[in-house]
Amino acid sequence: MPSPLPPHDVALKLWVVLARAFDAVDHHSRSSIARFGLGTTEFGVLEVLYHKGELAVCDVQRRILVESSSTTYVVDKLVTRGLVRRRHSSRDRRVVLVALTAAGRRVIERIFPLHADAIRRAVAALPPLQQAQAVRLLRALGKGAAESSGTSHPTRRRARSGASRSQRPRGSAG
Repeated sequence: MPSPLPPHDVALKLWVVLARAFDAVDHHSRSSIARFGLGTTEFGVLEVLYHKGELAVCDVQRRILVESSSTTYVVDKLVTRGLVRRRHSSRDRRVVLVALTAAGRRVIERIFPLHADAIRRAVAALPPLQQAQAVRLLRALGKGAAESSGTSHPTRRRARSGASRSQRPRGSAG
């Protein structure tokens, strides 16, 4: 049996294990999304609009945790493909709203359940009770880290793995 780590080294070990676990699950997520011919940010935009309905572009960006310029670029691509539409808000013309088109809704309704199943398989090494415990622990870790750094929410240097923070299927990353 390995000797226990000194308390100051446990945090470092946690970081390494967390990063490796994320990379392993993220690999499943990215592979799942790629089979549908979408990038992770494209999938994220479709998914958040599917679960939340029409949103301002800035709200989409906050929910999928990517840079504003990336969101605009991805929305442009999805508009060109006929999967989303954009319009100016009637209340504030400076606000651009984005929504799924009928074609976009058909696409995400077809692929989201398959993606959710892929994520469930990716985290299946933990039984449902341990998955729920992990969600609670990681949420507390994320909130604590955000508070100690003075940020309102964690940010990431890469695109999310395909599920909005507020509406994830059971067993999905998040």
